[in-house]
Amino acid sequence: MSADRSLAQEGPRRLSPARALDVDPLLDDPGTRIVVCCGAGGVGKTTTAAALGLRAAERGRKVVVLTIDPARRLAQSMGIDSLDNTPRRVKGIEGDGELHAMMLDMKRTFDEVVEAHADAERAASILSNPFYQSLSAGFAGTQEYMAMEKLGQLRARDEWDLIVVDTPPSRSALDFLDAPKRLGSFLDGRLIRLLTAPAKLGGRAGMKFLNVGMSMMTGTLGKLLGGQLLKDVQTFVSAMDTTFGGFRTRADATYKLLQAPGTAFLVVAAPERDALREAAYFVERLATEDMPLAGLVLNRVHGSGAAQLSAERALAAAENLEEPRIVDQDGGKAGLRNSPDTQGSSEATAPGTPAVDSGGDTDPDPERSADRLTAGLLRLHADRMHLLSREQRTWDRFASLHPEVAVAEVAALAGDVHDLTGLRDIGDRLAANRPELPETEV
Repeated sequence: MSADRSLAQEGPRRLSPARALDVDPLLDDPGTRIVVCCGAGGVGKTTTAAALGLRAAERGRKVVVLTIDPARRLAQSMGIDSLDNTPRRVKGIEGDGELHAMMLDMKRTFDEVVEAHADAERAASILSNPFYQSLSAGFAGTQEYMAMEKLGQLRARDEWDLIVVDTPPSRSALDFLDAPKRLGSFLDGRLIRLLTAPAKLGGRAGMKFLNVGMSMMTGTLGKLLGGQLLKDVQTFVSAMDTTFGGFRTRADATYKLLQAPGTAFLVVAAPERDALREAAYFVERLATEDMPLAGLVLNRVHGSGAAQLSAERALAAAENLEEPRIVDQDGGKAGLRNSPDTQGSSEATAPGTPAVDSGGDTDPDPERSADRLTAGLLRLHADRMHLLSREQRTWDRFASLHPEVAVAEVAALAGDVHDLTGLRDIGDRLAANRPELPETEV
């Protein structure tokens, strides 16, 4: 067997340990009702969530995928013009199941919560309040909280066998878990208690508090925020006072839902330092909060069909090919090609042979050109092997900290996934832990 064929047979190098994440049993289990894909931004959470949803649907389950990705890639890959706060059925599914997809409308979901916890008159007052409109559209953590709120709504409807959640592209993956407590802290905070106290105290006590405490706070906040904004805040708090308990109750219920046995977390990462550091934080946080971790999806893993050829050997071979040749001046014609003695020879001016300018870029020696091309390919291979080495070192650090985590690897693809065929291929790779390159048949 030739050396080249032997190298090709080696196939790609794998990063993960022997324990592989078995995706199909997770998706097939009727007890699995929620799969949450979480991790740092830009590691492929949306594609992973969509691929898992498609695979589960084609294996017979009724699935809805909830994405919070503003890039709308999920809609495009599923052949839907656009997604909104209402689940839409995806066409082209092969199998007996169904696939639905939706994209979180953060403000609409907030409005639904208000409408569910307030009477019509109070809800109208809240929805029209300028401070509420700003809060519902951009308060820190609102998107993450509303993602969990929508998850709770979907689960309560009991319409789907499986809900797959693509978590928000947050600065930190932990924001998704922190959002309910953050909103609860805001609603229970000193500012809210201070603003609601006068109405609760009533009578002289209320007026006394208002004259002392509120005047101090109003003076300070009025300078910082402006009188109109402060008035909007006070009006909002007054209208929302009876609904705060509903927010806290639902936040607690959704948090418990994430801890329930029917929920499975998949941490999505890439073999990069920051992404795996975030993944490690998330794995540790899930364990602390007693939330069920199914495993880790490692996206964009690079491989090589010639992994036995090290970067050092490839570079040495490239340098050897690029060294100037020592030509036999007695018998070698290459060294005489441009000498004055051969300018008029038939070999130098044969019909169909271009004239060679010693100062030009054209290389008259085909063998030399092949050497240069080979040297360039060897240097590209060396770069790839250095990349593989960095990925391996990065992964080894994570694996040494969390050897218990089951892993599914997905190879780095040449292009973006933009249709159901691409999502189906990703699902196949996830389920089979398939190598990047097929093995070469001998």
